Amino acid sequence: MKVLLTTLNAKYIHINLAVRLLYQLNKDKHNIAYKEFSIKEDFDAIADYCSSFEILAFSCYIWNITQTIAVIKKIKAINPTIKILLGGPEVSYEWEKIIAINEIDFIITGEGEIPFAHFLDAYPNIDLIPNLVSKSNGEVKYIEQSVTFDVKNYEHIMPYQNDDVDSLKNKVCYIETSRGCPYKCEFCLASLDNKVRYLPDAAIKANLLHLMQHGKVIKFLDRTFNVKKDFTIDIFKFILENHRPGNVFQFEITADIVHPQIIQFINDHVPPGLFRFEIGIQTVNQKANLEVSRKQNFEKTKKVIEQLHHKIEMHLDLIVGLPHDYFEDIKYSFEEVFKIFPSELQLGFLKFLKGTPVRLKYETHGYKFDPEPPYQIIESNYLSKQELHQISLLEEALEIYWNKKRAISALKYVTANYSIFDFMLGLARHFYAQSDFHKHSLATVYKLLNEFVTLNYNHDEKLKQLIAIDYYLAHKVKPQLLFLKEISNESKQELIQQHQLNLHKFRYLFFEIDFNYNLFKEQQILIEGKNNIILKYTGTDHAQVLV
Repeated sequence: MKVLLTTLNAKYIHINLAVRLLYQLNKDKHNIAYKEFSIKEDFDAIADYCSSFEILAFSCYIWNITQTIAVIKKIKAINPTIKILLGGPEVSYEWEKIIAINEIDFIITGEGEIPFAHFLDAYPNIDLIPNLVSKSNGEVKYIEQSVTFDVKNYEHIMPYQNDDVDSLKNKVCYIETSRGCPYKCEFCLASLDNKVRYLPDAAIKANLLHLMQHGKVIKFLDRTFNVKKDFTIDIFKFILENHRPGNVFQFEITADIVHPQIIQFINDHVPPGLFRFEIGIQTVNQKANLEVSRKQNFEKTKKVIEQLHHKIEMHLDLIVGLPHDYFEDIKYSFEEVFKIFPSELQLGFLKFLKGTPVRLKYETHGYKFDPEPPYQIIESNYLSKQELHQISLLEEALEIYWNKKRAISALKYVTANYSIFDFMLGLARHFYAQSDFHKHSLATVYKLLNEFVTLNYNHDEKLKQLIAIDYYLAHKVKPQLLFLKEISNESKQELIQQHQLNLHKFRYLFFEIDFNYNLFKEQQILIEGKNNIILKYTGTDHAQVLV
């Protein structure tokens, strides 16, 4: 019996850990293989590859379920005798419509290790397998049981040992050290498993060492990595002892419970840029937090971030659409979080994932959401369709100007002097009216920003100058002159001699502005007074400010 474990990843750089774990657990007993595809690949080519197997097991998520079903239909058209088995979070709840699809034969709900092993061992006699949905002669059968896999069985399992090691350096490599989450946030599937179970320490470190040696970006799947102080510090120490140049490690952190000893360890030992922390703030509105059974102290969270931001790249998340979060509440949350100046601020929209409490009681808050994946909010008692549309525009502008680091200086200045929410929303509307969020040139990004400021903040020369500086810093080679005029040739020559600039090797731009830029960049202090600024272009790295 030829079995293929497979999935359609959202991007080529992603890796599916689940298919590798199931493969390693069962490869010695069964004729099993695994292979990944992406949702952007040719579906006919995927179907051709898969059609020679007898059983196909697909790992399913909100980002691939639609494409997975389309591929399965093509596979069945080529070879109707193939049996299709689905598993994963997207088919573990409300699976009735999925199993009703003619081409789908089986579904495993919940954790897959035990049911999948039983399925392979017993096939085709699968009547008594726990948490397996099957159908026979139009009748659907399902034996639901509380089945928990003992993660200690992963003691000698190396999920990446069969991967081409050269391929790992170009992928995001995922590792889990624990399962479950101690919190009960009602919009998250992790809230359904509140018992945190840790994998064997030796296995964690063996896998981590393999990924450090052969991979680059390593992302921990733990929902709250810092639950246990001693464990967290121990893994950090192991990474520091074994990491290689270019390694980056990404963790999901609950910031308001970070132990002081973890903060001290990071400040004493962790080099800048090695760690990235993903922190789900979601909202500053405590009424909204309590309504979804979420506990968070924003002041503690902010304090921890401020203590670590010089060492850790911070990725912060907000969710738009939580109950009791009105438009003004979202504006307040956005502005409070933006003041932290995270490396990335993700503005996501509430999704009604199958199995989550927020989906089960959606009518309580007048929610309407898309019935198709990713089940995103359409409107509620708190936000109209128009308000959600406006925030979605702001999200696009946030991605272009802040997360892609196109206007860092200008937006920090705006935050100190205006409403950053109102500014970003106005800029987003202007951009939307003039261009396409997903098809534009780099010059267009700055021209539209400058246009918007000229129309609405024309009195603020410093803001205009900061936009110009952001524009010139966004290039590796000397760009087209926009927004600012260079100083006179005579003044240029004085600066060239004063700073002994190498005109044969590098290119430079020279401007006069109304404040000390470097002081503003380092401390957000704006001291007025005429200052010369020199930008250096190497052709390989982004421009830098010399003075």
